[in-house]
Amino acid sequence: MNDVLIVNADIVNDGRRFAGDVRVRNGRIEAVGGQLAAQANERVFDARGRLLIPGMIDDHVHFREPGYTAKADIASESRAAVAGGVTSFIDMPNTSPSTLTHALLEQKYALAARNSAINHAFYFGASNDNLDAIRALDPRTVPGVKVFLCESTGNLCVSDPATLDGVFRDSPVLVAVHCEDDRIVHANLDREKAAHGDAIPMAMHPRIRSRQACFESTKWAVDTARRHGTRLHVLHVSTADELALFEAGPTAGKRITAETCVHFLRYTDADYATLGGKIKCNPAIKTASDRDALLGALADTRLDILATDHAPHLLEEKAQPYTRCPSGIPLIQFALQSALEHVFDGKLTLERLVEATAHAPATLFAIRDRGFLREGCFADLALVDLDKPHAVKRDDVLSKCAWSPFEGDTFRASIAATWVNGHLTWDGGRLDDSQRGNRLEFDR
Repeated sequence: MNDVLIVNADIVNDGRRFAGDVRVRNGRIEAVGGQLAAQANERVFDARGRLLIPGMIDDHVHFREPGYTAKADIASESRAAVAGGVTSFIDMPNTSPSTLTHALLEQKYALAARNSAINHAFYFGASNDNLDAIRALDPRTVPGVKVFLCESTGNLCVSDPATLDGVFRDSPVLVAVHCEDDRIVHANLDREKAAHGDAIPMAMHPRIRSRQACFESTKWAVDTARRHGTRLHVLHVSTADELALFEAGPTAGKRITAETCVHFLRYTDADYATLGGKIKCNPAIKTASDRDALLGALADTRLDILATDHAPHLLEEKAQPYTRCPSGIPLIQFALQSALEHVFDGKLTLERLVEATAHAPATLFAIRDRGFLREGCFADLALVDLDKPHAVKRDDVLSKCAWSPFEGDTFRASIAATWVNGHLTWDGGRLDDSQRGNRLEFDR
């Protein structure tokens, strides 16, 4: 049974923080109030003053299934996610095969229905030759179309100008873009190869995947979206330069939105000296001034969403020299704890953090009945202990790749419990994955 009364909670929702109780019945929130009385056949869970928030909706993950399941799969990564207070994910199309047809999209949904411990959705990929399939998408069943404006796996770099224009003009759903200028990146890489041969230092990564490559590509995407009226979402913004292209304000009122990711708010280019390939990702982690500007833009709503870009690789792959080291970082299990560090430091309010990790993704993608701690919504909830530090050890890691860049770090908060559709899936370090998450639905 998923009928539970959560009492004595410190609730953050809809821009407010207040003490209260939450009743969950049949997987949904039935009541939010003070001193709710327990009913028959209802489990009482004492939150003991800990923080109760809507579970994180991560709009940007790479769970690697199908095709790369030695690194990760939907089962392993969804369990890592729920241990970190994440209750829903939206997965990217650069699997093998790439998600470029309606049939392949439904195959991924079938995999998740069998294996995911949390709620799920999947982007549809754009290529140079599937514009008709994009035009035929049903907005009620697909979160968005993912467009790579740079080299990616498979046939996912959209290089044909006419096709790109067609996607921006004709997509019936949100267009989510990875913005890096491929020509600039390759010119930078050729220059570093000429200087260093096969021994390119990892610290050159932000010069190769440069701020210019990010800015020029993002400016092109924003200009094109404005020309066509496209509903555009710019993924993983990594530079201060790009922020001038976005406007502050409520997510619901925007045609152009943007996200940043937890690693861009934690690491800088100085960390390549100690973490090396472990933090190699695309776009690259850049300077301390970029980090600070991104954090400020998330606080003032120029950036709408805080996501992970969770992208596992095996540790032996990440130990390879620069040109063979794959880009991507496993982040999802400790993302919310990492983000809470900015609250402790006074850089973000709890209310804004909840908005960026739950309310804004639900609003931006029009996800039905999720992302808020409201009566009638699904009971996707995270309980956070702000007084229980957590020192991250490799043994804690649930991702299939079995490592984390956060190893050795101590976070000032812990994830005490996570409910998915009212089911207590994570409780004090115990995982109960006996129930599966649901396919996300979209009110469009």
